[in-house]
Amino acid sequence: MMYPKVYEFLVFVGCFIFQFSSLSGKPISVTATTCEYRVDPLGIDMQNPRFSWILSSDERGQRQTAYELIVSTDVRQIRRGRGNTWSTGKVETDQSIHVRYQGKLLEPFTRYYWRVRVYDKEGRVSPWSRINWFETAALADSDWRGHWIGDGSMPLTQDADFYQDDRSPLFRKSFDAKKGVASARLYISGLGYYEAYLNGAKVGNRVLEPGWTAYDEQVLYSVYDVTDQLHKGANRVGVMLGNGWYNPLPLRFWGAYNWRDALTTGRPKVKAMIRIKYKDGSVDIVETDDTWQTAPGPIVRNSVYLGEHHDARLEDPTWCTAKGSDEGWTDATVVNGPLGVMTVQQQPPVRVTKVVKPIEVNEVEPGVFVYDMGQNFAGVARIRVKGPAGTKITLRYGEDRYPDGHVNLMTTVAGQIKAGNGGPGAPEIAWQEDSYILKGGEVEVWAPKFTFHGFRYVEVRGWPGQPDLDDVEGLRMSADLEKAGHFSSSSELFNKLDDIIQWTFLSNVFSVVSDCPGREKLAYGGDILCAAETFLFNYNMSQFYTKTIRDHANDQRPLGGITETAPFVGIADDGPGDGSGPLGYQAGYPYLIKKLYDFYGDKQIVEQSYSSLQKQMEFLNAHTSNYLFSTDLGDHESLEDKNKPLTASVFYHLHVKLMAEFAAILGRSDDEREYLALATRVKKAVSGKFLNKRNGMVGNGTQSDQLFALWGNTVDDTDYEHVYRRLKIAFDEKDWHVSTGIFGTKMMFDVFRERGDNELAYRVANQRTFPGWGHMVENGATTIWETWKYSDNTYSQNHPMFGSIGEWFYRSLLGINEAAPGFKRIQIKPQPAGDLRHAEGTFKSVHGTIGSSWRIMENGFELDVDIPVNTQAEIWIPRTYGTAISEGGKALDQAEGVTHVRDDADYTVVLTGSGHYQFKTAQ
Repeated sequence: MMYPKVYEFLVFVGCFIFQFSSLSGKPISVTATTCEYRVDPLGIDMQNPRFSWILSSDERGQRQTAYELIVSTDVRQIRRGRGNTWSTGKVETDQSIHVRYQGKLLEPFTRYYWRVRVYDKEGRVSPWSRINWFETAALADSDWRGHWIGDGSMPLTQDADFYQDDRSPLFRKSFDAKKGVASARLYISGLGYYEAYLNGAKVGNRVLEPGWTAYDEQVLYSVYDVTDQLHKGANRVGVMLGNGWYNPLPLRFWGAYNWRDALTTGRPKVKAMIRIKYKDGSVDIVETDDTWQTAPGPIVRNSVYLGEHHDARLEDPTWCTAKGSDEGWTDATVVNGPLGVMTVQQQPPVRVTKVVKPIEVNEVEPGVFVYDMGQNFAGVARIRVKGPAGTKITLRYGEDRYPDGHVNLMTTVAGQIKAGNGGPGAPEIAWQEDSYILKGGEVEVWAPKFTFHGFRYVEVRGWPGQPDLDDVEGLRMSADLEKAGHFSSSSELFNKLDDIIQWTFLSNVFSVVSDCPGREKLAYGGDILCAAETFLFNYNMSQFYTKTIRDHANDQRPLGGITETAPFVGIADDGPGDGSGPLGYQAGYPYLIKKLYDFYGDKQIVEQSYSSLQKQMEFLNAHTSNYLFSTDLGDHESLEDKNKPLTASVFYHLHVKLMAEFAAILGRSDDEREYLALATRVKKAVSGKFLNKRNGMVGNGTQSDQLFALWGNTVDDTDYEHVYRRLKIAFDEKDWHVSTGIFGTKMMFDVFRERGDNELAYRVANQRTFPGWGHMVENGATTIWETWKYSDNTYSQNHPMFGSIGEWFYRSLLGINEAAPGFKRIQIKPQPAGDLRHAEGTFKSVHGTIGSSWRIMENGFELDVDIPVNTQAEIWIPRTYGTAISEGGKALDQAEGVTHVRDDADYTVVLTGSGHYQFKTAQ
């Protein structure tokens, strides 16, 4: 028998010897680890979470040939290289992503530790990774303790009453912690929004929790570690609620749509439990029930659209402390909650991600001050003010200014409600407005809690005296997304556009990918399709987009159609029926699933969605006529007439093609054959209906019509050249400016890249006059406009639809493309164009960071490439600048780890494994 201390000593000596002996061997190592895409996740509510890791090595061509993974509830065993719940042994595979847990049944509310080590191409074993952990939450409904509770108020019955003061409720509970606390967790969901407090301090730094879902299908809850906030003895937990999306106003958007008719709604309520584990192993649960107390809070009105109004005179700073008074507090009421299943919120939470300082303040009329934040963004304003009690300060938000300096509120007005068309009780103009009534005394600092706005300018009224520039600042709020990509180039315009894309995208990720942060705040499927790949190159969207997929499935219509927005608010423009959306917006659902597979190698999302996708396909098949469709929104925001039957039919073909791909991924060969056969029939029908074979004109011959046919693969190879030639004519007729809408613009970059005509894409992208991105920049845009034409009254100035140019930066200029799911195989094919002299960037894939940097020199071309460990790359080196190619100062046939594949007129193609490569060309 080996004694534990002896074993630990031998393990230590062995690790020391290994590390010393391998210094010259440059062993492979594990440098980054995740569980379900997250680092040390506090809440996991599944029995088979997946592990992934990224590898590092200084050696070229390194790869994993095997791994060992251990999981244990005892960190001491993990340190000794043992797992008491799962030990894989040596598994011979190069798989380093999505390794599914297959050990003992996981227990709820338990922390599990894990480590992994890998074997390289020579069979050498790496050191163990750092000690990682994940902690389970509730794994079954029975694990939940606690009831939904409310303040006992009755639902409002008259629409006009929703616009009156209706103080948001507070809830609290006193409890004792009498023994030594080992850990404490708060599990909570408050609808529509909540903030939790413990002993007078806010819990965590999240805002606008929980994420918006179809509450009759799914309700998200979060998990917080509150160990350090507990006191020995008396404690008090408090919760403040806002209306959020659960208790929206009955606004009539565009004078017609009332979200309350489609959403699951109700009075604000909360469900929570604090689970306290003591050092002696015993557990206490503090759960929401009718022993909690409730009282009205200082927020007198709040709406995600119209804003928040706070009366500081109603505040009690001791309300959630042990010393708080009981006066005015009554017993909470146990109420029915929504029917949706409670699931842990996995997507990145919304936080304040940047403080934006104003660049100027002007008094545009006596007592009216306008702050210019210098940047359009989403969030709220925070004020610092001192004045008499009862002073009311009003803030209004807008994206623009009128010539006289006043704020133009009209591009952010909710639902275009501008002429009293918002329904009973609604304001004449539904602008964004917050207000704060001072309590008096010392300096007061305040920002709204349960709303967000889209704005650059803030109009301030009622300020006591003259505000200084630093008395108002902006709090940019967004999902706290991890940055995945970086791009820069010799073009000031493209660099500025990249910055504008970041601000635009982060303005529209408040648990859903929205169209704009002011007027609508909705997740349209068509917008998602157009911008998904730009999002994916720029940010880690794995869990965010997984929620998006679930949102679409949650609101799938009874007959199988997918809604125009998810969550569904009742909008169904030009769809095939049953409340479903138009074909291009329905396509956002399968398209996004495919992109999660392409970018992250996530086969599970395809498996989980397949039955829903089949149901959608059956619905579309039942509503087609001769394999064609007639109704659609067309190429939204196109500057030319929209050929709606063409676009709808091409999107139908896309649905079918994607289904064939999903069937192939899952090994469903019968389904694949069926869908491929159907795709052939649809392609023939589309081509027969819309293509003029004599001149290559599709439909009306517009840029959009030609692009839809080419991108959608609805023309035969024999007709391709005619159609492509006609596409160039359509652009030449517009002096190489876009006339496309949101879909055609995304398709344009794809078609030109795949054709190898990036000079044409550059010519369009680099235009500085209307219409184009350069026109936006030249006219002061700091975020992307909703329309090519500048709008000061109707259309949003902060809209991600035309952000597809960001995908072009990565796929075409940098040349970073996936050649296998999850970038397991990579294509680096930069396409320099125009007067660009250099471009450089990186993309952090699930296998590691991919780098591409090129520079045009006087006597040649330089290309630096970084390929992650455990992947392979096909690198295309332009021959335009010279055909004598070297790598690292050596000829290609002498370069380590570089295999020459072929030459063509434009490129030399080589294969490599992992590593850093420096290619140079010369005449």
